[in-house]
Amino acid sequence: MARLVGVIASLREHCPWTAALTHDSLTTYLLEESYEFIEAVETGHTGDMANELGDILLQVVLHSRLAEEDGSFELADVARGLSEKMIRRSPHVFQVDGTLQESFPSTIAEIEETWERVKATERAVTAPSADTTTASASPFDGIPTTLPALSMAQKTVERAERAGMILGENRGNLGESVQTEDELGKMLFDVVRVAQERGLDAERALRTAVRNFQRR
Repeated sequence: MARLVGVIASLREHCPWTAALTHDSLTTYLLEESYEFIEAVETGHTGDMANELGDILLQVVLHSRLAEEDGSFELADVARGLSEKMIRRSPHVFQVDGTLQESFPSTIAEIEETWERVKATERAVTAPSADTTTASASPFDGIPTTLPALSMAQKTVERAERAGMILGENRGNLGESVQTEDELGKMLFDVVRVAQERGLDAERALRTAVRNFQRR
């Protein structure tokens, strides 16, 4: 890692292309590299995974270097903050000082409950003011609005289920007719085909539906 940080620092100093990079200009690459890693996973090309992870790591190191140059933070701060967050959000595994607990939970449900409780506490603590505390308590806080609509929808449903919200009304026989990812994929593709035939934007339609659900 130290060598990698040094390589990037040298590129920033001596390579005009790398020197011209900004946080904004790098965002496109981060998305592309993430999708390429996902493709490697989904297609079973495990030999490509290390290379794709390296490309993602490059984005992390570049952003950290840019921040270090303007005095904001450096890569060590990113790693330190991540370690502290994982310890803080995993009290079922770690004690406050980072040492291991004497016993561990036996079910994933217990772990998810603990994780959500800790995150809710963090959101309350970091709320800008008391006036915004209520809004920050929403189970949908933290879901990026820039996610693709389908990912945003699935994340919203997941959060709603954890919060005990009632879902499933007006689904018709969808639950019975779709049993596998292949069947689901064909159904979703048919929905997009219908949207295209009728001049509708499937991405925008789903994004609007998700936002309306979150507001309700």
